[in-house]
Amino acid sequence: MEEVMKDESFFQIPKVGDIVKGKVISASKNEVHMDIDGFRTGIVRGYEVFDESGEYSDLTVGSDAEATVLELENENGEMELSFLKAGHRKAWSRLDETFKKREIVRVKITNANKGGLMAKYGKIVGFLPVSQLTAEHYPRVDGGDKSKILEKLNKLINQDLEVKIIDVSETDEKLIFSEKAAWEERQHSTISKYKVGDNVEGKVSGIVDFGVFVKFDEGLEGLVHISELAWQRIDNPHDILKLGDRIKAEIINIEGSKISLSIKKLQVDPWKEASKKYKVSQMIQGKVLKINPFGLFVEVDKDIHGLAHVSELKNKKDGKKPLAEIAKIGDTLEFKIISIEPNIKKVRAYCNTPLLF
Repeated sequence: MEEVMKDESFFQIPKVGDIVKGKVISASKNEVHMDIDGFRTGIVRGYEVFDESGEYSDLTVGSDAEATVLELENENGEMELSFLKAGHRKAWSRLDETFKKREIVRVKITNANKGGLMAKYGKIVGFLPVSQLTAEHYPRVDGGDKSKILEKLNKLINQDLEVKIIDVSETDEKLIFSEKAAWEERQHSTISKYKVGDNVEGKVSGIVDFGVFVKFDEGLEGLVHISELAWQRIDNPHDILKLGDRIKAEIINIEGSKISLSIKKLQVDPWKEASKKYKVSQMIQGKVLKINPFGLFVEVDKDIHGLAHVSELKNKKDGKKPLAEIAKIGDTLEFKIISIEPNIKKVRAYCNTPLLF
């Protein structure tokens, strides 16, 4: 008895909000009775039986459990308890621990929106942004059509993906996943074999308006931006490459799992010889490639393109007619080179062919 009197915890009465430990004395789908360490019988009922941690889903008589105190004494003289709040704390505590350990976990995709995917881990739903998807699952859509992006994301619903937690906050109820981060960890040894300046050979795996994706080695994928496809101006990557084409490229940047490639780096830079090949005041026959309100883009040769600004078009009168009504794409006209700057890859030309506005 003396030892009991010395034990302060023996007389410690729980308060509302405290988490208490107990042993299950009866359990059903909607109601669980617990013996709170001989102090009092507690009851968990209704919605409070729900447990986000998933730890108390299959309780049986004799099981140990923790619950949050809602009331010290209800209408039946029992302590009113909740698995919901205790489970919520425990679930988020585990998420925080998983985040700190940088563990890779499996989530199930439950829904999709234009910004990403809703992913369920245990009983808690988090968000997997589009930007955090791997190249395999990233929705590549020409022009960024949001309805088509959503259509592709919807195909991932009910799939299991391996991810890492990159942000977690119980206070804000925020849980953000990254498939890309998990992939980076698994592929670290493969990516680390490469450095900027290395040459790779692979297959075109995707074509979008801003460039071309290329798969190489053991599941790695890099992007050749449209500006790195060729030395000349490219308006549409589909014009020069198609899916499945094998290409060689140089690695120009590595940032995590993001690998940037260049095809033109492996080609002779035509601008190095441009100043020898072309001179100011030289007359050339140039093909109109593109027409903009400010001038004509002209093919000087297959590798070098130049601009004939609207102010450099001969016989321009009142300027009322749009250029598209005066010159057509594909027209071959006579131009005079008025400046050539190889260091910034720029040629300006004067159109010597009369164009009546």
